[in-house]
Amino acid sequence: MIVVDTGVLLGAADADDQDHDRCAGLLREHRGEFRVPAPVVPETAWQIERNLGPMAEARFLRLITAGELIVVDLVLGDYARCADLIETYADMSLGFVDASVVAVAENLAVATIATLNRRDFSVVRPDHHLRAFELVP
Repeated sequence: MIVVDTGVLLGAADADDQDHDRCAGLLREHRGEFRVPAPVVPETAWQIERNLGPMAEARFLRLITAGELIVVDLVLGDYARCADLIETYADMSLGFVDASVVAVAENLAVATIATLNRRDFSVVRPDHHLRAFELVP
C-alpha cells in the first residue's frame, strides 16, 4: 500500500509536467495499491481542472470509480492528528491536506508516501509505526 499526495496525481495527469514520466510510471507500476486521503481528492481535482481542463478532471475521478485509487475518509481522530501536526510543524506551514496524508499513512501503518513534496514529508516524523516515511518516486 502507498498513500499518495496531490503532486504525484497532478504530475501523472499533466504530460507537460517535468515529473510526468516518474509519476505516471509509479501509478502504472503500483496500480490498485494507492490510498488517497479524502482531502487530496478535491485539491487534485481542482488543480487538474484549472491546469488541464474538465475532461482531465473527469479522467482523474474515473480512476477513483474504477478502483485504481482508493479514497480513505478521515475519522474524528484523524482531524485531531491533523491539528496536532499543523501545530507541531507550524514553522513550515504543513497544512491540512499534507497532514491528512500523514494521518492516513499512520492509521494504515503504511511506510511509503508517493509525493513530490520532499521538503515537508522528509521532515515530518510518523507517530509510532516507523522512524521516517519512504518517499517515492
